[in-house]
Amino acid sequence: MSPAQQTKRDRLLELLAGYGRVAVAFSAGVDSTVVAKAAALACGDAAVAVTAVSSSLATGERAEAERLAAEIGIRHRVINTSEFENPDYLKNAPDRCYFCKTELYTRLERLLPELDVDVIANGANLDDRGDWRPGMKAASEHAVRSPLIEAGFTKSDVRELARCWDLPVWDKPAAPCLSSRIAYGVEVTPERVRRIDEAERFLKSEFGLRELRVRCEANDLARIEVPLENLTALLSPAAREKLTSRLHALGFKYVTLDLDGFRSGSMNLVVLGEQHE
Repeated sequence: MSPAQQTKRDRLLELLAGYGRVAVAFSAGVDSTVVAKAAALACGDAAVAVTAVSSSLATGERAEAERLAAEIGIRHRVINTSEFENPDYLKNAPDRCYFCKTELYTRLERLLPELDVDVIANGANLDDRGDWRPGMKAASEHAVRSPLIEAGFTKSDVRELARCWDLPVWDKPAAPCLSSRIAYGVEVTPERVRRIDEAERFLKSEFGLRELRVRCEANDLARIEVPLENLTALLSPAAREKLTSRLHALGFKYVTLDLDGFRSGSMNLVVLGEQHE
């Protein structure tokens, strides 16, 4: 670890120690896992990791959160959130994430006395500020702290610290909620996110893919994003038949392969483009 990285690590631990008793919004991604590890080191038993569970959580993520929390040695709590009961969330406007995070942080606030903590912390890093992140507005409205931002961590800094701490998720691909795969304006439903979840699991198991997205566009169209080096493998007659057969069976009427390849946050290109017009 470089001296600059050590300085950031020490600052992160110092910040969290200053928070006192802290609840970490813990998704089992690399960012929140680093914050949870740092909170465990800095705050000990005064730290707790809280994982929100709803239909938008991909299969296996809850179990991974439980394993990671046990490995880190931090208290862990699982809560059920009800964003799917909010019409503003279901209509899937570009601010959908605001309503999801508002639900999460409101629930966490109500639990603070029971959890015996004072502060909520999330896993946002400096790179998150350059994307469309309405959830950050919800965080500010609920006094949620972002220790990685406060300590000056970029995404690469987070991965480097996770690697130094031997956290198994140090190279885990980003795994935003399943609802983020649904095109803005297309209603979010439990059935749609289930369909996306099963389609992505199929692609990972059948073709050995690690990083991909199955985007749900209007008219039940599946737009598949994979790294460019994996495109050819999906275009062989046998692979194409397997892929289209499975996704049609899941309820997609049309199946397309995006020739631009995998792009994290590609659904936000429409929103970001509108901001620059």
